[in-house]
Amino acid sequence: MNIILTNNLVILRFYKSQHCGNMTIKVDNEIILRLLERLDASEIFHAIDTQREYLGRWLPFVALTCTLSDTEMFVESVLNAPEERFELIFIIRVRGEFAGLVGFKDTDRLNKKTEIGYWLSERFQKQGIMTRSVEKLCEYAFNRLDINRIQIKCAVGNHVSSNIPKRLGFRFEGIERDGELLTDLGFVDLEVYSRLRSDQQ
Repeated sequence: MNIILTNNLVILRFYKSQHCGNMTIKVDNEIILRLLERLDASEIFHAIDTQREYLGRWLPFVALTCTLSDTEMFVESVLNAPEERFELIFIIRVRGEFAGLVGFKDTDRLNKKTEIGYWLSERFQKQGIMTRSVEKLCEYAFNRLDINRIQIKCAVGNHVSSNIPKRLGFRFEGIERDGELLTDLGFVDLEVYSRLRSDQQ
């Protein structure tokens, strides 16, 4: 599948391949979302390996990512997922530089709902990059993937993360108790936010 979203023009081309390549979403003149590819593993690992303290506080996978091969296995698991469980995961490029990841997870196609997860390198924080990226993915999910409900979960206390659904008009639904196991904090509660297609109207 090859999809390019630029200036509200969407070109779809389906072809048989082992993965979906070159899918690009233009957020604005500075931010591009591009579907994850094998060659991205080294940049992803470098970002994790050089920011372990910053990223590791809220992201449990950081402690489990010890070598480049761990990231390569993650990328392969995404690209080689069976069709019914395949998720769109994007790298974020800001002015050409790798900045983080954003994408869908736990998509329930029967009930037309999904979750968005994300992480951003420290030096790209406080610039509105992730807010704009998540907003663009919401538009894509509602308008192109026929999704009705999007949720975002954030650990209680992770204000940098929870500020994003708040800015984008997501509704706070409640607390998922002991929803995630973090490396240093043990089990933590998760704030659950949701946005429906009808909320746009």
